[in-house]
Order: sequence, then C-alpha cells, then structure tokens
Amino acid sequence: MYEDAYPYDATGPRRHENWVLDVLALMAREPDPRGWTGLDDAAQNPEREASLTYPFVAHPPEYIARRLQEIDRDSAENLLLALTDDGCTLANLSRFVESEEELRAMARTILARYGDSASFHTNVNKPGHVSGTLDFTSSGWAYSPLSVYSEDYGLIVVSDTEVGMFWNFADY
Repeated sequence: MYEDAYPYDATGPRRHENWVLDVLALMAREPDPRGWTGLDDAAQNPEREASLTYPFVAHPPEYIARRLQEIDRDSAENLLLALTDDGCTLANLSRFVESEEELRAMARTILARYGDSASFHTNVNKPGHVSGTLDFTSSGWAYSPLSVYSEDYGLIVVSDTEVGMFWNFADY
C-alpha cells in the first residue's frame, strides 16, 4: 500500500504504562524482539549516522504526547489509507489497482492485529473537526511534525502488549 509514500512503519512491544516511551523506542529503531520487520525508507540514509532517530527528531516524551490526539477506529482506518501518499487525503486511492473496498480490507486487517481494545493516536488535526473523528476526504490538514520534514503525519496504535507506528513524510 505504501509504494509511492516515504513510509516508516514499525511495531514493537509495549513495555511501559506511558506508551509514548515505547513510541520513542520505535523512533530510535530498537529491534523488535520477535524479529518482525517494518517499512523504513530512511534506514539507509546517511543522515542516520548523525541521528539514530532520523528523520524523527529526538524529543522528550512530553513533547510527543502534547502533539498527539486520540481518534476513533474508523478515522484510524481512513488515516492508514490517507498515509499512502502526500497530502493525507483519500483522493490518492484512485491510483491503486485494488478497489477502495479491497484497500479498506487491508487497513482493517492491519488494525485487527492490535485487537479490539487498541487505541489510536495521530499528529493530524483539522480546525473545527469533531473530537476523535477525522474526515480524510478533504485537504487542509494541520500537522504537529515530529521529524525534520515540513510535513509528517501518522498513526500510532496502542494495545496492551504492542505499539504500532505508521508514518509518512513530505517536504515541500
């Protein structure tokens, strides 16, 4: 799903009550003890030699927590699809050979692996939106960047045992 994006997708164990600490471990690319792989387009970037978190900026947990908001499961499904390209909208789905329903089934499969009680968090916001719900059929998003890029947006999925991170980066 993410072939035209600049993704960072990873899952790791949840080891802390404050799950933002587990997000920091994902940003620093601590290896998943189960050996699961993710997508990391920046893995071979020379900038990584100077910063293990590149393209993420090393921030304290409080900084990251203030930039995230909880969203509902439907918004998380839509966000996984909106992350497939720059702009963070669902307009990009037309370029896929799979139908929108097939793509939605893929997104639901990804979210299902974290269980029914998972919570969903993002750094994407839109002025005037209903708290917890985001509509990705339009543009005009506000981002609270966590990276060196002018735009980065993503989804963090938190379960009792795992934390997943699905991110895309853009620079205009």
